[in-house]
Amino acid sequence: MSDAQPTGAESAEVDAATARPAGAGFDPSPATTPTAAAAASASANPAVTPPRKGPLSFLSGSLTSFLFAWGCLLLSERVVGYYSVHPPHYSARVAQSIATAVKTLVVGMTFLATFTFAFVGLGLFLVFVRSLIRPRTEEPT
Repeated sequence: MSDAQPTGAESAEVDAATARPAGAGFDPSPATTPTAAAAASASANPAVTPPRKGPLSFLSGSLTSFLFAWGCLLLSERVVGYYSVHPPHYSARVAQSIATAVKTLVVGMTFLATFTFAFVGLGLFLVFVRSLIRPRTEEPT
């Protein structure tokens, strides 16, 4: 078979392992990979650099992260409230042990998310303040 797209009866054949039509080959030649294309464009115009992040980007990221932290804190309070009103009661020791472990994991994950988002927000806010105090210097070329 050729590397051309299958037509007619060939299109009904599908390789079960890759979920692609049979005969549809993939040629990862260096000319078609993203890194080769990026390297070719960089060598053609070496002065092109991606824009650097500015203070507004740090502030918006910080506010977004603090918003997620606040939402996770509300969720954590509700989860703790739910488990305090509805504690798991099972007669079997194994079931009670599993229920307690699940409760501990759920409460721990919600508070972990809360503090993770809060610390990321704090870090981005500190980077925001630093970017305002110390202006960026252009590197000599």
